[in-house]
Amino acid sequence: MDQHAEHTLCGKVSTACGFSSFNLKNIFTRRLLKTIALGQLLSLLICGTAVTCQLLADSKVETPMFQSFLNYTLLLLTYTTFLCTRKGDGNILQILRTKWWKYLVMGLADVEANYAVVKAYQFTTLTSIQLLDCFVIPVLMALSWFFMKTRYKLVHFVAVMVCLLGVGAMVGADFLAGRVQGSTSDVRGDVLLGDGLVLLSAILYAVSNICQEHTVKNGSLVEFLGMMGLFGSLISGVQLAVLETHAVSSIKWDRFIILLFGLYISMMYALYSFMPVVVRLTSATAVNLSLLTADLFSLFCGLFLFHYKFSVLYLISFAVITVGFIMFNVVPTSSAPPNNSAEEFANRAAGSSSNPLMDADEEAETFIAVDNCN
Repeated sequence: MDQHAEHTLCGKVSTACGFSSFNLKNIFTRRLLKTIALGQLLSLLICGTAVTCQLLADSKVETPMFQSFLNYTLLLLTYTTFLCTRKGDGNILQILRTKWWKYLVMGLADVEANYAVVKAYQFTTLTSIQLLDCFVIPVLMALSWFFMKTRYKLVHFVAVMVCLLGVGAMVGADFLAGRVQGSTSDVRGDVLLGDGLVLLSAILYAVSNICQEHTVKNGSLVEFLGMMGLFGSLISGVQLAVLETHAVSSIKWDRFIILLFGLYISMMYALYSFMPVVVRLTSATAVNLSLLTADLFSLFCGLFLFHYKFSVLYLISFAVITVGFIMFNVVPTSSAPPNNSAEEFANRAAGSSSNPLMDADEEAETFIAVDNCN
């Protein structure tokens, strides 16, 4: 094989795998660095909610539905109220008339996903929850493939496997450190119920996230958050009245408890407000890959607050997950063309820029500029 043929073959193989002749400057673009920073900010917010939940649990306050209700109510008071002031097609009455069932499905999936994963702690262990919760990623990829017409390259599947290896290292560190928290029940039925609840929550989170991605990329962020506040508060309010009335009435309120509730609601509100922005810039799958580091941030906080035992595997896990996340985002995904316009899609691809990362970066900058004008 001559040198030219060998170079051509290598180029075809690298293209099929999702790689091109990128140099380091083209890989670590401003868009990628921004994506990493925003993803880790979301992880820190989730870490904050986890730590405050643990502190509330240590204070004998276990009211997950009440906490969710407060967050949805705050979304209702801000974003839903803003929707009520709109006129025309963006008015809340017009949205409810045409899309009420879509937002009902999204709200139901989100509320029940939160409840199922919290409930699972009563029946199974933290290790099982950390492992099984990763099921949300393959479910998201499958839903994106079928409903969003997203097409992944080999590098994306490899990146997901790398991230899951990082989660495996984290779980291994937990096991070696003896942090098998959660239920210690030996009843097989209880363990299976807990594992089933985690898998159910992963599926529901995937449904909620893919609906969120479709909504915010094709519509208004305010509309999405306003409808989530409306339907989320209604659904969680009903469940609160049925399941947690006694638990809420038995809370012994003091300054520390009020502070913890305030911190939890503030961070959840920021998470719900900020996550659609990141999903709009990237994808639901990419966001969930970045959120895999949230458990690690919680563990690092636990070293100081709850006296967890440190393991170097935690640092290795963080590094591996970060590498996997960069691998996933460095090569853009593609969209399947409609059957009747495959030729047009091919013509566009042939005439596109040689650097898709720079095109994506320019699109993100344009979106931000337009959004700021609005």
